[in-house]
Amino acid sequence: MKLSRDEVLHIAELARLGLSESEVERFGAQLSDILTYADRLQAVDLSGISPSARVQALQSVLRADEAVPSPARDAIMANAPQAADGCYRVPPVLE
Repeated sequence: MKLSRDEVLHIAELARLGLSESEVERFGAQLSDILTYADRLQAVDLSGISPSARVQALQSVLRADEAVPSPARDAIMANAPQAADGCYRVPPVLE
């Protein structure tokens, strides 16, 4: 489906876009390509496919909420850039 120059200008006006002459031609061609592709999609036979909101089955990405023992304090403190008295040492936030 090829859009006319007037249709492209009308769409640009609705979108409150000021287009240069080269943009009218470029975007007109791009919009025409998009509409042509949409026409091709309309021609696909979907009669044997049930409607669905998702392409893939929904699955949770969250882990199970199960209590597990904490890592040992020494293992946690091994990740501290600086430590003092068994606690993380961080630079002061407020002066």
